[in-house]
Amino acid sequence: MQRFVRVLQKLGIVMAVLLISWGTAKAQSWAAVTPFPGLGAGTAILRTDGNVMVEEVDTTGYATGNWYVLVPNSAGKYESGTWLLETSTSSLGYAPLYFGSAVLPDGRIVFEGGEYNFSSKDDTTLGFVYDPYSGFTGTWTSISPPSGWTKIGDAPTVVLARGQFMLGSCCSHQEALLNASTLTWTTTGSGKADSNSEEGWTLLPKATGNEVLTVDTQNGKESELYNPSGGTWSLAGNTPSFLGNKCGMAIVPEMGPAVLRPDGTVFAAGANNKTAIYSSSTGKWSAGPSFPTGYGVADGPAAILPDGNVLVQASNIDPCFYPPSLYYEFDGTNLNLVPGPLNAASEASYTSRMLVLPHGGHILHTDGTTDVEIYTPAGSAKSAWKPVITSYPATITTGTTYTIKGTQFNGVSQGAAYGDDAQSATNFPLVRLTLGGSTYYLPTSNFSSMGVQTATQVVSANFNLPISLGTGSGTLEVVTNGIASAAVKVKVK
Repeated sequence: MQRFVRVLQKLGIVMAVLLISWGTAKAQSWAAVTPFPGLGAGTAILRTDGNVMVEEVDTTGYATGNWYVLVPNSAGKYESGTWLLETSTSSLGYAPLYFGSAVLPDGRIVFEGGEYNFSSKDDTTLGFVYDPYSGFTGTWTSISPPSGWTKIGDAPTVVLARGQFMLGSCCSHQEALLNASTLTWTTTGSGKADSNSEEGWTLLPKATGNEVLTVDTQNGKESELYNPSGGTWSLAGNTPSFLGNKCGMAIVPEMGPAVLRPDGTVFAAGANNKTAIYSSSTGKWSAGPSFPTGYGVADGPAAILPDGNVLVQASNIDPCFYPPSLYYEFDGTNLNLVPGPLNAASEASYTSRMLVLPHGGHILHTDGTTDVEIYTPAGSAKSAWKPVITSYPATITTGTTYTIKGTQFNGVSQGAAYGDDAQSATNFPLVRLTLGGSTYYLPTSNFSSMGVQTATQVVSANFNLPISLGTGSGTLEVVTNGIASAAVKVKVK
C-alpha cells in the first residue's frame, strides 16, 4: 500500500463534518465497546475460543507489536467485554501495519510478511505462527519465507477449502502453499496474468470447485480464478468498469474489498466509485451500483451481515485516503446509506477494519483510535444458511477433546474482507456453551473443511472444555459468521 496521507494528517488538515439525516425506518445502530486500553486499535482477528485479538497501533499510525484480546462478557456479548494485553512480537522484530493473516484448521493463527514493519516501508519476509493455547501468553514460532522470495509485504492470503494456507508475494506473481505441520512451502499459482500487488482473494462456493477469485489491478479490467486442484490461474472475464484507482500517483492501482454473498455472487467495491458483481454460478460479471461521485474504497473494509447484505465503508477519493467516510449496506441490488460510527467524519476507509463477531453477526469496527465500535444490523439469516449439528457428545467434562459434526459449519462466506493489507476471515465453527445462565466459547480445532457454502456436506471439528466452568445441564450451538445453529442439550460433569 502506498501512502502519502500521514504527512498531510500531521500537518493538521481537518475535513469538514458531513451531516446526514437518517430516516425513521433505519434500525441499524452502533455501540461503543469498552475503550481500547492501548494507544489505538488496528487489525482484529477472531480466535477459535471466541476471543478477539487486536493489534495496537501508535498515535502516528504504526504498529507497536503489542496484541490485546477482547474477551466477551458472561452473556457472550462484546460491547462490555474485557480487554487484556496478551502478547507482543516487538522482541521478535515484527510489528507490521499491513500483513497477511489467517486462522488455520488446527486453531493456530498464521501471520505473514508486512509493510511498515516498525514504520519501515520495506516489505518484510518475516512470518510466524501463533498458538494462543500454548502457555500463559501463547507461543510464536518463526516461519521461513518460501524459497527465493525477497518480498512478502502486504500480501494476499486465503485458506483453501482443503485447509491449506495460500500466500501471495506483494510485488510479484509468486504464490505458495504452507504445510502447517512442517511450516514449509510448496510453490503454486502458475499462469497468473499479473502481479499480486494490491489484490485480494475471495474463496468461492463448494459448488464451483472452491476456486479463488481475484480482481486484477494491472491487467486492465480482467479478473482471474485460481483452481486449487491444478494449482493454476485462468482468466475469469472483464469487470464492466475498471475498479482500480491510482489516486493521481505513479502507483499500482488501489483496490477495494470483495465479499461472497449467500446467493453465490461476489460484491466487489471499487477504489473509484464503481462496483461490480460476479456470479460464481454463471462465471459472468455485471455492473453494480455506484458510490456517490468522489467516494469509493481505495483500500478499506467490508463484511457480510447475517441477512446476506454487505456492510462497506467508502471515503473520499478526490483526493484518496481522506475523510469523511460513508457507510452502506449492499442488498444485492442497491447501496443503502446507513449510520456510521462516531469517527466517520474524521476517518478514511483505509484506516478501518471490520470483523464478523459470533454474537448475532454484529460487526466489530476499528479505526486506529481507542474508539472500537460494534454495528448491529437489522436483518437476520435464512434458516438454510444456518449450521446444523448432526452428531455431538451428550456429556462433556473438563480436559477432554470431543468431535462435533454437521453441515454448514464454515458458513456462506469468509466473513470480512479488505484485500491485500488485512484479512480477518471467520469461516470456521465456534462452539458456544450456555451453562448456568452464562455463555462460553469452547476452543475449536481440527476443521475437516474450510470451504464455504458446503450445503449438505457433513463436516467436523474438535472442541474441548479447557477449564471447569461448573456442572449441570446446558446447551451447545455451532456459530459461524454470527449465524448460530439450533441448540442441543448437553450435560457438563
